Amino acid sequence: MKKKQYEELYEPLELELVAMARWAKATGARICVLFEGRDTAGKGGAIRAVGGPLNPRQCRTVALAAPTEAEKTQWYFQRYVRHLPSAGEIVLFDRSWYNRTGVEQVMGFATQPQVDAFLIQAPVFERMLVDDGILLFKYWLTTDQAQQEERLRERLDDPLKRWKLSPIDLAARGKYDDYSHAREEMLKATHTEHAPWTLVDFNDQKLGRLTLLRDLLDRMPDTAVQPEELSFPPLDHPPHAEEYGVLKPIKDYPVE
Repeated sequence: MKKKQYEELYEPLELELVAMARWAKATGARICVLFEGRDTAGKGGAIRAVGGPLNPRQCRTVALAAPTEAEKTQWYFQRYVRHLPSAGEIVLFDRSWYNRTGVEQVMGFATQPQVDAFLIQAPVFERMLVDDGILLFKYWLTTDQAQQEERLRERLDDPLKRWKLSPIDLAARGKYDDYSHAREEMLKATHTEHAPWTLVDFNDQKLGRLTLLRDLLDRMPDTAVQPEELSFPPLDHPPHAEEYGVLKPIKDYPVE
């Protein structure tokens, strides 16, 4: 999909996202969205598409680093619980507790008993979240290996994207099928009526973002809350220009 077409289709969705956030603030709704998928699938872009037009004080992204030594001794879900939304908040998890059945399982950072325990506990944990009123949405972004290879190469060659590439990403190249198997095992255990998974094709990332946004917005309750009426009377004097005493602005960036 071309950038211009994407932007034209994204613009009305931005208005719906803002309406969703206004509804959440007015009703105290707690919205939690998980973004999972293969490396390079496009989780970051999808998260920016959701949160871009929203107030960052209301909509926040959670992207946790590897667990610390102390966190490794805690209940597995413990470090995620502290990031769950409060009333009126929207939380976007850039990877989530499903790390256990993704990179941790495939790359050998978790034992099979730990994975087995997770697959039993995750539906129970999510049942508790949903029963408490959290609106939980789980998305898994798919991409073919040919697309993944192209994007990994792009990250390697582009100095602005090089930071996205880690030794783990490169080591995972030969485990495409292992990730597929782990995903299917995870879906069998955790695709539940109370917390279903939604798979979105991200071979075309722009199209994938639009598809995900449309699905997310369609699954929200009626979010029709009128904006607060604000008075904006004219100034009773001509607009003032900035005045400087102690410091002045630095020189403008040179442009031709």
